[in-house]
Parts: sequence; C-alpha cells; structure tokens
Amino acid sequence: MSSHFNRRNFVKAAGAAGIAGLAGCLGGDGGGNTLSWYAGGTGGTYYPLSGNFKTIVEENTDYSLQVQSTGASLENVSSLNRKEADFALIQNDIAYFASNGTGLEEFEGEPMEGVRGVATLYPETIHVITQADSGLESIADLSGATVNTGAPGSGTQVNALQILEAAGVSDFNEQNSDFATAADQLRDGDVDAAFVVGGWPVGSIEDLATTNDISLIEISGDLRESIKSEAEWFADDTVPTGTYDGLDSDTDTVSVQAMIATHDGIDEAIVEAVTTAIFDHTGNLDYKADFISADSAQDGMPIDLHPGAEAYFG
Repeated sequence: MSSHFNRRNFVKAAGAAGIAGLAGCLGGDGGGNTLSWYAGGTGGTYYPLSGNFKTIVEENTDYSLQVQSTGASLENVSSLNRKEADFALIQNDIAYFASNGTGLEEFEGEPMEGVRGVATLYPETIHVITQADSGLESIADLSGATVNTGAPGSGTQVNALQILEAAGVSDFNEQNSDFATAADQLRDGDVDAAFVVGGWPVGSIEDLATTNDISLIEISGDLRESIKSEAEWFADDTVPTGTYDGLDSDTDTVSVQAMIATHDGIDEAIVEAVTTAIFDHTGNLDYKADFISADSAQDGMPIDLHPGAEAYFG
C-alpha cells in the first residue's frame, strides 16, 4: 500500500493546533524523580490506564508520574518530539507517520527522528456511535449527517476521516471534541454520530448507554477490506455483545494499536525502570489487563525501541 494515503480532508481538520500540542507544560528532560506522562481525554481509555501506570510506577520505582490529560496521539507525539513529555500514549499508526515523516501532511519530509517505542498495549477499537433510533446503519449513511470525529489533532480524528473518505462520505458537518463531550452531544441530539477510538469498554460510551439507547455502526465487508488495503495499520476487530447496555449483537469494526512511546533524550535506566515496573506488574491493571503483557508488547511496534525498553524485552 502507499503510505501517502490521500488525507486532504482530515489534515485540514487536524490543523496546526493539534501538532502544536501542549507547549509550556512540564519539561521532559528526564531530570529529577518526576516524569511527565501524556495520556488523552478523561473520557477515553488512555487517561484511566495511565492512572494505573502511575500507581504501579510509583509503588515499584523511585519515580513519580505526572499524568496529563491531552488531545491524545497527535498532540502527544509532537510533545515527545519537542521533549516536553517524557512518556506518552499514542496510536501505532501515528507513531509510524511521525517517525517516518510521511502519511500526514504535517509530517511530510520532517520525520520526528527522536521518538522511540517502549511497548504496544492493546487494540484501540473504532466505535461509531449513534442513537438506536437514528436510522443510521452504515458509514455511507453518514453523508449529510452531523458527525463528531474526535478532538482536533487526535488520532481519533485522523482515523475517522480516513474511514469516512474510504466510504466516499465527504458532505458531512464535522464537529470536534473529546469523548465525554461527544457523548453529551449524542445524548442531547446535537450530533447524529460520533467516532470514539479506544479499548472497549470506553467509559464515556458506557455512561451514555446507561441513559440512552445507542447503536454501533458496523465497519465490515468490502468497506473494511478497502480501509485495510489503504492503511495497513488497521486490523479486524469486534465489539462483543453486551459490552455496552443494549448492545445485543457483536459489531464488526477495525482497530489500531495503543502503545507507550518516549524519546531519545530520556536516560536508558529511567526507561528500563518504568518498563520493568509496568510489565512485571500487569496483574495490577484495572484496564485492558487481558491484552497487556510482556509477551505481546512488541506486536505491531512500528518504530525503533528505546534502549531502556530493549534492555527489558531483550
């Protein structure tokens, strides 16, 4: 496949603000015992999982983590590149684009060569949510609809616009916000559908499903094959029956991988200590524990490992 997938629509939407990231936040030179860890929005999986990592690291090393709520992948990888963050959670597709200077217009010809991998974690499932009575049954039905594609500059927005373009949907009204706000918009009828990318169950969707009848739009068949042929980082995935209240059948979709990343300015001993703490204590995780393990932590790793991670994983 070509890594220069046509992203003119979602590049415009991602915008410079997403790449600018969180300038002025905690410096990320690895000095001292406090490490900055950039997560995602509070309504997704990155933020509570990062809270788990914080507890584990602080209980098993001399380091503390300061977890930041962010717009997630695009902001986070840019912050790593500027060495403003010490560690961050990002999607594996965004890591690949950033490190290779390709795929997204903002990255073209300007690879973020200092970004390093630590470990892959779990599938990040593409959820396309709507009200159960909306009459929207396919991605193609989103033509003319009001759609929340995720926070500006997030990996969710990138994936949503990839999928909409693959389905030939271009005439939609795009809204942008974090997952929690998107859920509120669905509840209030302000949007017709919303994309949420996260390991199921996603907290904001769980909360919405307790008060409203929701439906997940399938990504399957020829569309799913087309998406995967255009973007090799997507994989088949399924949201199982009962994951959310009212979900009475499996829903086919696609996913990317969540991963931990750092940068080459962080001392090898720090990365090894943090990696060891997390992967020696995965049994203490409250989120995605069935997926996160040392055995699978290099599956789908798209970029060079940090030496500290190499020291742990061998």
